[in-house]
Amino acid sequence: MQFDYTRSTGPTIGRFLTELRAGKVIGVRGSDGRVIVPPAEYDPKTAEPLTEFVDVSDVGTVQTWSWVAEPLPSQPFDRPFAYALIKLDGADTAILHAVDVASPADISTGMRVRARWAAERTGHIHDIVAFEPGDTSNAPAAAADDAEPVTGIVTPVDFSIKHTAAPQEAVFLKGLMEGKLLGARAKLDGKVYFPPRGADPRDGSPTDDFVEVSDKGIVTTFCIVNVPFMGQRLKPPYVAAYVLLDGADIPFLHLVLGVDASEVRMGMRIEAVWKPREEWGLSMANIDHFRPTGEPDADYDSFAHHL
Repeated sequence: MQFDYTRSTGPTIGRFLTELRAGKVIGVRGSDGRVIVPPAEYDPKTAEPLTEFVDVSDVGTVQTWSWVAEPLPSQPFDRPFAYALIKLDGADTAILHAVDVASPADISTGMRVRARWAAERTGHIHDIVAFEPGDTSNAPAAAADDAEPVTGIVTPVDFSIKHTAAPQEAVFLKGLMEGKLLGARAKLDGKVYFPPRGADPRDGSPTDDFVEVSDKGIVTTFCIVNVPFMGQRLKPPYVAAYVLLDGADIPFLHLVLGVDASEVRMGMRIEAVWKPREEWGLSMANIDHFRPTGEPDADYDSFAHHL
């Protein structure tokens, strides 16, 4: 899952990022005299706004650290590294950042480190690429920053989920690999859950009576997606709809394509468009999308209780 998180910085964080762009680190002085880095907008003791900015060094001391043996794609390096809390000289609080060392043997609490600055800086925490062992500053030469102050930042958010299938879900996924859509019948009243659940949420009884349902159904409710976002594979506008398959009692979310978004409506009859078999996997993505069948719409009263 990927999306851009866009936020305004305000005068305090904006000032901090603007100074990073200029190759400097600043903090802010609290009511007790402590210098807080990164600068806080409000005093942690009095909750009053803080406005006295203080220059601090880009050299500091590791307070504590954690080793990252298997970096994730969105992390600073594609090789092992450390995250550390670093108290910069002139500061009284620690800043969290990456430390570029080869092994856990190369970092320790009390170790002196210095910032490694990016060659091109944009007003972001990544203007400091990482910290590295060293006791002398390697900061870029001070230069006038005539650009506009930083007032907003865009942070890409990227995460993936590793999922372990429950027994009932495993049956469902194996069915998908055979081109079958399997639901599970509830013992309480015979309603068919699709996709199947491990247990009926109403009484906890297992749902292991599997039922093959149709790959045709109706649109119950839908949303027209007009807003673009990072990782989006379709150009807006397009429709995400709750689909109630024939033989099922629970709708599920999927795409409705092959028709202008403005023509999609509640009760519309649709059918699955499957991907080529060689592209199938253990996922509902085996169905690329749903498309209209051209059949008459379902009567509202026939699906109103599924909304």
